[in-house]
Amino acid sequence: MELLTATLVRGVGIGSTYALIAVGFVIIYRATDVVNFAQPALMILGAYFTWFFVRGLGMPFVAGVLLAMIVMAAFAGLTERVALRPMVGEPPFAAAMVTVGVFFALLILSFRLIGTNVISMGDPWGVERIDFLGTRVAQVDLAMTVLSLTAIGLVGLFLTRSKVGLAMRATALDQETALAQGVNVGRMFGLSWAISGATAALAGMLIAARAGAVTPLDAFVALKALPVIILGGLDSIKGSVYAGILIGVAESLTRTYQPALAPGLGSNFDVIVPYLIMIVALMVRPYGFYGTPEVQRV
Repeated sequence: MELLTATLVRGVGIGSTYALIAVGFVIIYRATDVVNFAQPALMILGAYFTWFFVRGLGMPFVAGVLLAMIVMAAFAGLTERVALRPMVGEPPFAAAMVTVGVFFALLILSFRLIGTNVISMGDPWGVERIDFLGTRVAQVDLAMTVLSLTAIGLVGLFLTRSKVGLAMRATALDQETALAQGVNVGRMFGLSWAISGATAALAGMLIAARAGAVTPLDAFVALKALPVIILGGLDSIKGSVYAGILIGVAESLTRTYQPALAPGLGSNFDVIVPYLIMIVALMVRPYGFYGTPEVQRV
């Protein structure tokens, strides 16, 4: 029972972080109809800047994380202005391909900044464990859950309770109508990228804290957010939360029990579990469990 509890706590923690990454995808998709494939590279750069401020400059951990989020918000907004704003009016597929190019450019930048080194985050949790429901669990797993879900909740409140959030939602629903009502659509595009950059920085810090270190290749970990947004729905924040936790728990359970129960599947079978779930979801509900089905008149 203790092993199961620890496994579930770990799964919820990593799943919450997957959901946080997925929310960055969802916010940009809702505002621009473009899937932002540059999100994983923004995550790694966010982890790097957290390391730079905390370990390089000796700032307090919380201050370093917040400053890294601010820097990545500004960086992501600038990226949208330079690379994506000229694509306004072009087909979404073309804009999505631009984000693929941005991903590789930012990945190369992260290699330049980090090099071949493995940087340690210096988080306040480390490998410490505490009692939780009668089981010893890693502090970082609880921190991942609390911080990720808190950040997602704050983004949700911003979108539903503020005037700017209302303008962003209007832009997501119909850009031409929002423009006719006086909404600065370009500014909403940039703001969606800025929020996405900030959440990516926080997620990067949490991924690095869970792993104990980070390299540029860890950007591919963020690609596990793709099964999350497919399962939850490309335009649903709530769906991202549920799907992220589901996939995180499934991955954690597989990692713990599959080597003993089904060793023939290989030692790293848990890596492909999110994508198997994604394939099944695409066959059953192509728009996800909370996504909005696209209706076309023919």
